[in-house]
Amino acid sequence: MASEYGAATSLQVLRRLDTGPRGLTESEAAARLADAGENTPPRPHTASWPRRCARALRDPFTAVLLTLGLVSALVASWGTAVVILALVAVSCGLRAAGEHRADRSLAALRELVAGTATVLRRGQEDAEPQAREVPVAELVPGDVVRLGPGDLVPADVRLLRARGLTVHQAVLTGESAPVAKAAVDVPEVSEVPEPADRGPFDEPYLCFQGSGVASGSATAVVVATGERTRFAAVQGESGGRREASAFDRSVHGISWVLIRFMLLTPPLVLMSNAALRGRGLETLPFAVAVAVGLTPEMLPVIVTTCLAQGAALLARAHRVVVRRLPALHDLGAADVLCLDKTGTLTQDRPVVERALGPDGEDDPEVLCWAAVGAWWTLQLAELPAPDALDEALLTAAGPVGEEHDGIGAVPFDPERRTATAVVTGAALGTHVLVTKGAAEDVLDRCDLDPAERERLLALAAREADAGLRVLAVATAERPARTRPYTAADEHGLTFRGLLTFRDALAPGAAEALRGLTDLGITVRILTGDHPATAARACRDLGWGTVGVETAADVLRRGVEEAAGGAGADAGAGRADAEWASGGRADAGRAGSASGPEGSVPEGVGPVHVPTVVARCTPGDKARIVAGLRAAGHTVGFLGDGVNDIPALRAADVGIAPRTAVDLARETADVVLAEKDLGAIGHAVTAGRRSSANIATYLRVTLSSNLGNILAMLSAGLLLPFLPMLPAQVLAQNLCFDAAQLAFAHDRPGPAALRRPTVLRPRAFLRFITGFGVLNAIADLATFGVLALALRGPDALNDEAVFHSAWFTENLLTQALVMFLLRGGTRPGPIGRAATALAAVGLLLPPSPLGAALGMTGLPPAYHLLLAAVLGLYALALRALRARHGRRRR
Repeated sequence: MASEYGAATSLQVLRRLDTGPRGLTESEAAARLADAGENTPPRPHTASWPRRCARALRDPFTAVLLTLGLVSALVASWGTAVVILALVAVSCGLRAAGEHRADRSLAALRELVAGTATVLRRGQEDAEPQAREVPVAELVPGDVVRLGPGDLVPADVRLLRARGLTVHQAVLTGESAPVAKAAVDVPEVSEVPEPADRGPFDEPYLCFQGSGVASGSATAVVVATGERTRFAAVQGESGGRREASAFDRSVHGISWVLIRFMLLTPPLVLMSNAALRGRGLETLPFAVAVAVGLTPEMLPVIVTTCLAQGAALLARAHRVVVRRLPALHDLGAADVLCLDKTGTLTQDRPVVERALGPDGEDDPEVLCWAAVGAWWTLQLAELPAPDALDEALLTAAGPVGEEHDGIGAVPFDPERRTATAVVTGAALGTHVLVTKGAAEDVLDRCDLDPAERERLLALAAREADAGLRVLAVATAERPARTRPYTAADEHGLTFRGLLTFRDALAPGAAEALRGLTDLGITVRILTGDHPATAARACRDLGWGTVGVETAADVLRRGVEEAAGGAGADAGAGRADAEWASGGRADAGRAGSASGPEGSVPEGVGPVHVPTVVARCTPGDKARIVAGLRAAGHTVGFLGDGVNDIPALRAADVGIAPRTAVDLARETADVVLAEKDLGAIGHAVTAGRRSSANIATYLRVTLSSNLGNILAMLSAGLLLPFLPMLPAQVLAQNLCFDAAQLAFAHDRPGPAALRRPTVLRPRAFLRFITGFGVLNAIADLATFGVLALALRGPDALNDEAVFHSAWFTENLLTQALVMFLLRGGTRPGPIGRAATALAAVGLLLPPSPLGAALGMTGLPPAYHLLLAAVLGLYALALRALRARHGRRRR
């Protein structure tokens, strides 16, 4: 709606809104308020706590736990059932709390537009308008409002009158510098095409809700309120439920694999035993115990402990707060980090780069004159503080201005884009005008022939194309006078030269970027700045030549590829190949996204993102992050403003500094004490350490459990009795699970920290299948060796001997799996836990507890044969693990 009113003159806008410069009457405003609704963001739809908890039960991993708890209760394993059902309750509670926090952050949007606005209202149609303060929520289209320094723009407005108006639009565009606005009338949009690089927030005659007035004053008419404002549209992209993160997707995939196995195992056991052995429902407890044995009961405990320990270490050592524990895994899995330039790579503070004379050579006198102008303008124009460029001039030049006396000042005006200070001249009875401002405007006020003016403009354009901000300086000597100086005196100037500015780099940014690159993380800059400015900052950081495109180009390409049927897998492969080559460097390209608001149609597919994406709106950032995720990447996003909230929610893990606005900090998953990229590197390492331990636990327990189940199914068909009693199966699982708690305290080797750690269900399925089959072969080989070597009363037709032998062999093989599949050099807690597990396997059968479980002591010959089989199993395990490692590389 705002663009519709922007492409018209102010008179046309007033007619369309059925209002006038005197504003609305009270009755008209009340009628429009009833029709249009309050001028506030939409209220989030919140669910009750019971509904949130019920929704959490649909999560597949929670369903696995719930099924496991019910199964345990069915076989009268009440202790296991209570523990597992307690874990289900905790999981549901945490998920419901996360949804509540998200709803609370959305509700906080309403507070951003709270307060009052100065509006012209009339009691009657023929009454004079009165300026009065009304709540922002009561503004309606057609209201005429007044804006002054420090005001928040209360709605989307079309300027009717403006004087020296500049506004901060960082909340919408991310650009830190104030933007000049003017009440210019424009012809119909069909008559004059807009510049190719103009963004959806660049119209000089429109101001948008959420912006802040930096300087000047204006009178404007409200054209859009509530859900129809661009502010609401931008924030609407962060609404709704957050997509599943990398951790959620991984756990869901593994959970569905387990569910399939659990549903398949009991029927197989029952049918095979009924068909081949004539055993029916009496095998049900054994079938249930086998299904229970397949599931990693300790997974929630291991996951929570690993992530909680990593989060506690980050908080203590690096002052990084992890607000959502799974986000620590997502950080470890992240292979792309998106961030803004301003305030992260740079300090949002310009510094003087060079002072150039008219010949393009260094000339320090240009800096001196510019600093004199900045000093006396600050003193005489009664400005509250110097702007960023003047502050940079005074810092670079040092003490200046004392050799002159200040006479007067004409402060900066965004419409004429110049500022002038008047000081005493070197000759008695003379004044010197020192004018600085935009190169084109200053040159227009100088005495120059057209050719020289074009040459100097080209010089300024060359510096601007290099990503530098350019300021021109000119002077003029005038006879002394007492009459005040005005902007009309800025003529007949002598051009002195150009000053160039670059953004000051954030301390440690270059080193932190190198550290992230060493960790295998690709950094992408999403900024609202001009492409050349962003590229210059990257070069100053030592990146060399970088690929730069506008957000419109990147997203348009994603739309085209999605329309052409490019799949996520193909997009991921193409993106990887293009990133390896450094991306495209067509910085000169520009364009606008389709649609009047600069929006991108639905269906943006996997996108290739160059090193720098410039001219990004908040919606663009969120779409680019979503495109990266569609391309198969795990994405982190660092932001600190309201404009970053859509991207924070779109990323797998949102990161914000402690100094971020409250709403951004509430939305983020990870909060940094300082806006320090180095702290992100520490958080990534902690996440990978936790994820590596979780992944190792899953590989060990799933492959070992699968091998045991395959062996049990085979033995159940070959033996005249159950291969293991249900109580023995559960006791074995309890011993194995207790030993595996050591994975939560392990320190993985350096190799596990060099690249992102992702829990991929298909890769896990291949791994556990290969190693599970090997484990089953070791079990069956043990039976075969014992059957051939032993005779007499202690042979395998003795159920107690068989059960004891298998129980001992299972725990010994599981101890070997823990130790050999872990990797690394130092055994640490895993080695100690594996040793304890092996000791339990050897000592429990002959103990009184073993007798209660139906087991008995084994003769020494059994142990010698077990040692031989386990030795061969260890060699095979090491060989298969080495082969698997080579395939991964």
